[in-house]
Amino acid sequence: MDWDKIRVFYNVAEAGSFTKAGDELGLSQSAISRQISALERHLKAPLFHRHARGLILTEQGDILYRAARDMRMRIETTQARLFETSEKPSGTLKVNTTVTLGSFWLAQRISEFTDLYPDVHIELILTNEELDLSMREADVAIRMRRPAQPDLIQRRLFTIHYHTYASPDYIKKFGEPKTISDIDEHRLVSFGGDEPSHILAVHWLATAGRDINNPRPCHLLVNNILALKNAIKTGTGIGALPDYAVGQDPDLVQVLRDVEMPSLDSYLVYAEEMKSVARVQAFRDFLVTKAQRWSF
Repeated sequence: MDWDKIRVFYNVAEAGSFTKAGDELGLSQSAISRQISALERHLKAPLFHRHARGLILTEQGDILYRAARDMRMRIETTQARLFETSEKPSGTLKVNTTVTLGSFWLAQRISEFTDLYPDVHIELILTNEELDLSMREADVAIRMRRPAQPDLIQRRLFTIHYHTYASPDYIKKFGEPKTISDIDEHRLVSFGGDEPSHILAVHWLATAGRDINNPRPCHLLVNNILALKNAIKTGTGIGALPDYAVGQDPDLVQVLRDVEMPSLDSYLVYAEEMKSVARVQAFRDFLVTKAQRWSF
């Protein structure tokens, strides 16, 4: 079928008359009528019921109208994406990552990116749940494990190391654990709650060196790393924290220095269809370049 004729038909169906469609398309009423008649002859089916009050789609016309509407939407979407890829980075970029990484680390570095690309507006979506990128719940994500979906582009960024910490006051009161077995004599605080298993796995002090079915009791379980950090700082107990959340905090002392702790690898991920979008390319290049010297 001739797309020009389909385009004319779509405008007529939207306008409800040859005259209105002609005004929108810059064509005469007779030219519009000839196009529709030629299309009806080609399809061997009437597309409109013609009466004094205007035009009404026939059953065949309604089928063609729905198809034409879908085609138009696809073309408009494609045109928008082509425009995005050919222009400088601009528009809104929805970035998803975990609450902890987003709060402690990414949010502190966004300003450097926005200084480089002032026309890009970042929307940070912080949740420990993995959003559906193929459904555009987010444009890009930084995840704490390798994605399993085959339709997602992924790029490893950096390794996040965890260590065990306590406060100076806690150590003064209860002593410092030197080995895994020493943990039995200490109070534990841990990240917990209804969280993804791969994130909970790095907070392993309760089961380290023990049967997984016989964990050590925790004095505090909390589903927020900032709250966990504050609890450790105020002497509630010892617990594992990601290094980027600790920094040079004088109220936290690393313990169990000789014990190898779990770590998480981070990945930048986005849908295949977003790979040529300028703002996604800019954000990807920014993170990949910085990841060479970011290690926690």
